[in-house]
Amino acid sequence: MLRKKWTPYAALYELTLQCNMRCIHCGSAAGDARRKELPTEDWENITKQLADLNCKEITLLGGEPFLRPDWYTIAKTIKNYGIKVTIISNGLCVNNVTISKLLTLEPYSVAISIDGGTQETHDSIRQRPGSFDICMKTLLKLTDVNIPTTVITTLNKKNLKELPLLRTLLLNKGIAWQLQIAAPIGRFPREFVLSTEEFYAAALFIATTRKKYTMKEIPIMGAHCFGYNSQALPNINLLPLWRGCQAGTTLLGIQSDGGVKGCLSLPNELIEGNIKNNTLYELWNKPTAFLYNRKFSTEDLTNDCQSCRFGKTCKGGCLSLSLAMTGKTHGDPYCLKTIEKNYL
Repeated sequence: MLRKKWTPYAALYELTLQCNMRCIHCGSAAGDARRKELPTEDWENITKQLADLNCKEITLLGGEPFLRPDWYTIAKTIKNYGIKVTIISNGLCVNNVTISKLLTLEPYSVAISIDGGTQETHDSIRQRPGSFDICMKTLLKLTDVNIPTTVITTLNKKNLKELPLLRTLLLNKGIAWQLQIAAPIGRFPREFVLSTEEFYAAALFIATTRKKYTMKEIPIMGAHCFGYNSQALPNINLLPLWRGCQAGTTLLGIQSDGGVKGCLSLPNELIEGNIKNNTLYELWNKPTAFLYNRKFSTEDLTNDCQSCRFGKTCKGGCLSLSLAMTGKTHGDPYCLKTIEKNYL
């Protein structure tokens, strides 16, 4: 019998690791496809299993998901099970055929990655000359036919100062904007990682943008890596209360080779098994699965989180960032409350 305590309400599908960019911050070090990626029928079977587990939303990403010829078949299967579909793309492969399929699919959102307010910065980060102009045209293609569209910007030292420029480009375009933090994993060198002061400046940018503009003019938010428990800048990620990393409790990620993690950003050491060898039900309900969150206690907190009164609910912030930045779990240094305590 399925335990009600843990339900994978959201899932991430890494459809392929193949990518037509070589972004410097890519945590997956995407480029070539994995050696044995799952065929269409496996993804369809996984979707059925997730529907049985009461999953409500699935995000397709890569690599570049639109490079997979069967992306639409997989996405349509998800929709047929009554599950919301979001697609995250680098924007290079969105042609008229893609738009036609998206109109039929009616996704919850299509997210395009834009990592600078200028062509020079975006193209440099994404290692693809001309990609900025292509992505801006892709945004127009999507919004012109009223496909719900989001821009995702991954922040690092190279693009932080261009946030006002990018804001101007997105203003009154009917495009949501999500900011997230680049972690020193995959290809991304630590030298370009934001300092805690720069991180706070990014959070301040979100807060001031909301004060200056309405959410209709520019709906902006921080991703789940933004937080937490700030006294000065509340609800940066639109959550009234941060309840900790959801990996393995309400969220799971499936790699293109079938590896199952609580979140795709987590290291391979935290793979719980492979969908080729076990059913998703078995992997999700395995007594020893996802213990880092399912068996969390305040004794697991590390770094500044050990003495924090929010530790029990916050769980030390983003698990992936905590591991990448400190080598320890449950001690994410990108904490607004801690920064305010130490500097303000």
